[in-house]
Amino acid sequence: MFYSLRKAAAAFVCLGLFSLSAGAQTCLTNNQTGTHDGYYYSFWKDSGNVTFCLHPGGRYTSQWSNINNWVGGKGWNPGGRRTVTYSGTFNPNGNSYLTLYGWTTNPLVEYYIVDSWGSWRPPGSGFLGTVTSDGGTYDVYRTQRVNQPSIIGNATFYQYWSVRQQKRVGGTITTGNHFDGWAAYGLNLGTHNYMVMATEGYQSSGSSDITLGGGGSSSSSGGGSSSSSGGGGSKSFTVRARGTAGGESITLRVNNQNVQTWTLGTGMQNYTASTTLSGGITVAYTNDSGNRDVQVDYIVVNGQTRQSEAQSYNTGLYANGRCGGGGNSEWMHCNGAIGYGNTP
Repeated sequence: MFYSLRKAAAAFVCLGLFSLSAGAQTCLTNNQTGTHDGYYYSFWKDSGNVTFCLHPGGRYTSQWSNINNWVGGKGWNPGGRRTVTYSGTFNPNGNSYLTLYGWTTNPLVEYYIVDSWGSWRPPGSGFLGTVTSDGGTYDVYRTQRVNQPSIIGNATFYQYWSVRQQKRVGGTITTGNHFDGWAAYGLNLGTHNYMVMATEGYQSSGSSDITLGGGGSSSSSGGGSSSSSGGGGSKSFTVRARGTAGGESITLRVNNQNVQTWTLGTGMQNYTASTTLSGGITVAYTNDSGNRDVQVDYIVVNGQTRQSEAQSYNTGLYANGRCGGGGNSEWMHCNGAIGYGNTP
């Protein structure tokens, strides 16, 4: 797995911010973050040859060879729920990727929305499901870094990934779709730090010429993923569920906000609710005790049935010797949740 983005983030904490005036291109030779012509930028390398140049507006170019690790890009600080458009070229020879990359704090999370890559497709493990956005399907992963560099120093934190199934260079990335998709799998973000459209190279060579378009329009003023996005109007829900002992408590949540809580009996019943919230949908089991278990047959969202056994995210299932050890099941034996994707 590539290491530079974590190491770069740690290095940037120790560096001052530089403001570079617009105009002619500025090529960097030292590790640096700052602002240039209205955009935040970041650049880091450890060894090898990299030419990383800032051009007017949202454009940057890069060329690298004999590199061990490097990463650079332009974007925003803070990042957040933005509709990001970009165009350009990306020509890796070996391990490299082109990614919208950022951090949040509280919780500390490093995240990637990967549109293209070289000889290795990240991250290689931790698959949870998919998110569909901007004309493509992205595979969702969660990985963990233990006592590794971050924007707050060495720490243990999760990485969230959306990796496009079909490579592309250029287009639109609606970050809120990914944030809400991650939330549906229980992957919550915090307060946004920086976010850049980054090129990375690892023990490789290559070049890129990337231009951000339109400044990246913001779809909310908040910093976390708790903001709702799109899909205005009321949405109806039916949750069909039962308990094994009776008295089990479940909560319907949309975009990490509680919509309604029910106490279950031992027979299958339909429980209904409605909300104007948009985002990721989960049904959470909240009062596990003794011989209590919950079976959720399915949920219906605005007339669309979503079967529990079709969902890969289930943190309440006891499997493989632990709670949260599996997916694709109607059952929750432990406090946890089943994720059902996004609202229409």
